[in-house]
Amino acid sequence: MPPLSARTIVMVEDNEDDYEAMERCFQLANVRNPIQWCKNGKDALDYLRSQGAYAGAPFPAPALVLLDLNMPGLDGRKTLDQIKRDPNLRRIPVVVLTTSADEGDVEQCYELGAASYIQKPIDFEGLQRTVNRIKDYWLATALLPTYAR
Repeated sequence: MPPLSARTIVMVEDNEDDYEAMERCFQLANVRNPIQWCKNGKDALDYLRSQGAYAGAPFPAPALVLLDLNMPGLDGRKTLDQIKRDPNLRRIPVVVLTTSADEGDVEQCYELGAASYIQKPIDFEGLQRTVNRIKDYWLATALLPTYAR
């Protein structure tokens, strides 16, 4: 298993502006992990399973999945459910990062196996603080599982 700093952060986000803001925040936080942008749930599952457009590509197992909920097609809830039902993927920590603060969404995501649920801040400074906290906890403090892909 590669060192944690070499393992990919999979960002599942349909909004290009939100993705670019998050990517910038990770750069400002000196996060060295590669970031894989998946524009929807299907794209994320294809990446995680090395299928579809990613077939045959040897990607290292990701450190973390950051998952938006409200996306067209396969939304974040269904994506989370499929990740946690897949014996090859279920140990990957999935952090829901979304604008929704709806109690039903929070409850459902934890029921489906989310490792954390974070309401996405609306301003860049708040987003930077959130990314720093993600970095400090998920990439510097937590012990993450190892698994084959």
